[in-house]
Amino acid sequence: MQYLDFEQPIADLEKKIDELNELSVGDDVLKPEIDRLRKKADQLRESIFTNLTRWQRVQLARHPERPYTFDYIELMTEDFIELYGDRFHADDKAMVGGLATMDGETVMIIGHQKGRDTKSRQFRNFGMANPEGYRKAYRLMKMAEKFGIPVITLLDTPGAFPGLEAEERGQAEAIARNLKLMAVLEVPIVTVVIGEGASGGAIGIGMGNEVFMMENTWYSVIAPESCSSILWKTWEYKEQAASALKLTAKDLLELKVIDGIIPEPLGGAHRDYKASAGEVKKQIQKSLKKLKKLKTDKLIEQRIDKYSSMGEWQEAGKK
Repeated sequence: MQYLDFEQPIADLEKKIDELNELSVGDDVLKPEIDRLRKKADQLRESIFTNLTRWQRVQLARHPERPYTFDYIELMTEDFIELYGDRFHADDKAMVGGLATMDGETVMIIGHQKGRDTKSRQFRNFGMANPEGYRKAYRLMKMAEKFGIPVITLLDTPGAFPGLEAEERGQAEAIARNLKLMAVLEVPIVTVVIGEGASGGAIGIGMGNEVFMMENTWYSVIAPESCSSILWKTWEYKEQAASALKLTAKDLLELKVIDGIIPEPLGGAHRDYKASAGEVKKQIQKSLKKLKKLKTDKLIEQRIDKYSSMGEWQEAGKK
């Protein structure tokens, strides 16, 4: 288990517990001390994780052991068939998707995919999709619409790929085209932020009828480091930037950008993949059951109204 810097006190206690377990060879002499340390570790974990800062939640969202899209697909669905290519340029490995069944119901599931090690991270382009990734997502959503299949999108990206070649192939146009499609797609769309939700890279597949965030994720127009770099010309103020951006699930629920928060196991989603996927699946099924009752015109109207009503403004009076 990899620990983040603010988890170090927990790591130290668990190391002591492991050492005592190795010394205890079948006898119960050390059991009271082991139990005491375990209780202390549990109390410390609860204390730390109920008082996380915004930057600490950003760190948890990026945890290298956190479950990714394919992990959720494996745990939530059956008979997944991955579909490839945008029929224009290539197959983007940072954007994955395909057909699956979820307790007997066919769904189209699309999401960003990161890698676990250096080789797979390069293969998946660190979860940063190129235009062909968004065009693949567009193709899959149109296919779902054709056959009346609900769409599920899982967001986890540090942003759309910002390289020159991506811009040459129309990165902004591909994302904008997806938004135009999702606004009027004739099937339900349920979106879940499972990790990082950065800028257009996330919203490019994130315009759902209902949008949820997992407890330790972030969703913002810009990453804290980039915000710090713009405002202070250095990354050193990333913690202050994270606080100012109000990018956590709790913040966005208060701002009415999302519809709810999906709980995670104490310590983060990486602590228990099965429990995390179970909570996500439960929310998706609940949302689909409700959205499927809406007629097509009402479904589209609900989605458009949802995004039209975001934000607050007032008209200035005439002088």
